[in-house]
Amino acid sequence: MGVIIGARLGQFATWFNQFGWAKVEKLLLVVVTCLIFLWAISLVSRAVRKAVDDGDADVTTEAERRAETLGSVLKNAARVLAVVFFLLMTLQEFGVNIQPLLAGSAVAGVALGFGAQALVKDVIAGFFLLLENQFAVGDIISLDERTSGTVERMTLRITMIRDSEGRAHYVPNGAIAKVTVLSKNFARALVDIEVSNDTDVERAMAVLRELGAQIAQDMPAQAIEPTNVLGIENMNASGCTIRTLTKTAPGAQWDVARELRRRILARFREEGLSMALPQRVVWNRSHGGTAPLPDGDA
Repeated sequence: MGVIIGARLGQFATWFNQFGWAKVEKLLLVVVTCLIFLWAISLVSRAVRKAVDDGDADVTTEAERRAETLGSVLKNAARVLAVVFFLLMTLQEFGVNIQPLLAGSAVAGVALGFGAQALVKDVIAGFFLLLENQFAVGDIISLDERTSGTVERMTLRITMIRDSEGRAHYVPNGAIAKVTVLSKNFARALVDIEVSNDTDVERAMAVLRELGAQIAQDMPAQAIEPTNVLGIENMNASGCTIRTLTKTAPGAQWDVARELRRRILARFREEGLSMALPQRVVWNRSHGGTAPLPDGDA
């Protein structure tokens, strides 16, 4: 057995001395070519991001999100192409005829297309999502009542969404039938304030306008315009609801709404404006009493 192994090693050493170094050099050249290709794609992606960067780290523009999305897709496609190219060149270098392999892969691709219709559907849907720029990396979207969050990764096949609790949702692009983008160009912070019936509504609305103007001055990157006090939205037995809308930067509507509520609560306490509280009338009739019951009660 030792003699056989020694003979085999000798044959391998002879072959390697004659042809091995040349093949290693060619394979290294292929590896270097793949690395240069990947580096060039990464360089182009960074250049595009830098070209559309507005220098404001607090606000992500639509052009920046689109550049991030296209860069991510280009990198994923480049990795796949580099791996396929390396494998084909390696097989060809070791004497494997890749032409039948390419022809067979075409036939296998057709067969795979019939068997993997869902995969093909995901890829086609992902292509049109990118082409039509429906949403991009960094956008806040809602797919249904249970899946919403920030798009962190997007490929031709899947979209990864991170929700507010930190959970990552991987959604096939073919399963996206309807998407609601919550951070497209601009957003609006809707804040409803319920005040009691004995509150001076006109004074309350004036205070809300003052606070809305202060929000626009103190948070210019988030609040694009001063708060618009629309007026009384509805009324009930305990009070009325005043509706406000504030135009904000994409994705900033929640921060602006929280800050506006905090300021409203503090200012209403200073002004003595009371919020609406739920009220309930209780009738107590003791034994033998004559206290009337409300209309409709038995």
